[in-house]
Amino acid sequence: MSRYFDALEIRSPADREQALIAALPAQIRHAQQRSPALGSILREVDASQITSRSALARLPVTRKSQLLDLQKASRPGDPFGGFSTAVRGPRMTRIFASPGPIYEPDIASADYWRAGRALYAAGFRSGDLVHNAFSYHMTPGAFMMESGAHAVGCTVFPAGTGQTEQQLAAIADLHPNGYTGTPSFLRILIEKAREGGVDTSSLRKALVTGEACPPSLRDWFSDQGVQAFQCYATADLGLIAYETEAREGLVLDEGVIVEIVRPGTGDPVPEGEVGELVVTALQPDYPLIRLGTGDLSAVLKGSCPTGRTHQRIKGWMGRADQTTKIKGMFVHPSQVAEVTRRFPGIGRARLVVSGEMANDQMTLKVEAAQRAEGLAERLAEAVRDVTKLRSAIELVAPGSLPNDGKVIEDARSYK
Repeated sequence: MSRYFDALEIRSPADREQALIAALPAQIRHAQQRSPALGSILREVDASQITSRSALARLPVTRKSQLLDLQKASRPGDPFGGFSTAVRGPRMTRIFASPGPIYEPDIASADYWRAGRALYAAGFRSGDLVHNAFSYHMTPGAFMMESGAHAVGCTVFPAGTGQTEQQLAAIADLHPNGYTGTPSFLRILIEKAREGGVDTSSLRKALVTGEACPPSLRDWFSDQGVQAFQCYATADLGLIAYETEAREGLVLDEGVIVEIVRPGTGDPVPEGEVGELVVTALQPDYPLIRLGTGDLSAVLKGSCPTGRTHQRIKGWMGRADQTTKIKGMFVHPSQVAEVTRRFPGIGRARLVVSGEMANDQMTLKVEAAQRAEGLAERLAEAVRDVTKLRSAIELVAPGSLPNDGKVIEDARSYK
């Protein structure tokens, strides 16, 4: 039996990059012609010229807050805000709602969200029975896992959420091989089973997502006989990355182009630096171009020890939207980026907000190799020009600021 879901996972990085970039002009042209929202966002773009990552990086980022605003503005006529190219009917089988609410289409396509790849990497195989404990109510999580399980050849028990006793009874009766759902609910099931003397030993593997699963919890599952793997997916984009038995980061999915950008901007950061995940989906029915997920991560060097050759990311590392209210005014990461763009010679910057309640103080820490005369004064002037607030300036050595993607640090005391 193959170790891989398909041959795409082990193609050469050069062949993969060529295929992904070659798909961009047609996808952008399709989005411009069939998606009213993207037709407007990309109206100045010549699709034929988007033939490299650097060209892609010049396109605007659409963040989830903008997606929500555009959807709200177009309701009830178009719940998708002009982003979907599919229409209601046989091809659009369902409409889902994510918090916001943001609405997403479900398309009549095998493994539409591409979750099969993550399930296969987690050890699920044809003939397995999957206990699917994601909600089947309004949100798409359960359907993502179910369609992925079917792509692998699994049978699914649609357990949904809650009703712990009934779920344990079903596990005892049906002996499922694996679990899909949140890690916290899997722990609840195992603990309740232990308390009630219910046999759940048939569960040997799990694919979990929707919340953090730290190594300590993963090890706890292992002690209970369950090998748990994580994946990173969103309702808009489907699978973005997945864990393998190597346990070294998450391997990127084959159907998306992922960039790591400086929070508040669309500018890619150097490899290894923490930034916001921006994803371009290559699916035709919901062709999201440079969608800012709002999540932080970083690219890992090298390839996965399992032989999968795609890039890896560290996984979820926090939220990119660090907008902070200072002296009654909101300051955004994009404003910090605007300041630093005025000084090409400087590196990372971090705005630290300190002081006690009602006594806010700002300090902009800037990595600067060359400290030209008057640089601090000019930086302070730029901060005041952009934010309308005064800030102290601290010039620090290159590489001294933490590589955690944080652009604004709220260090105030709220006692």
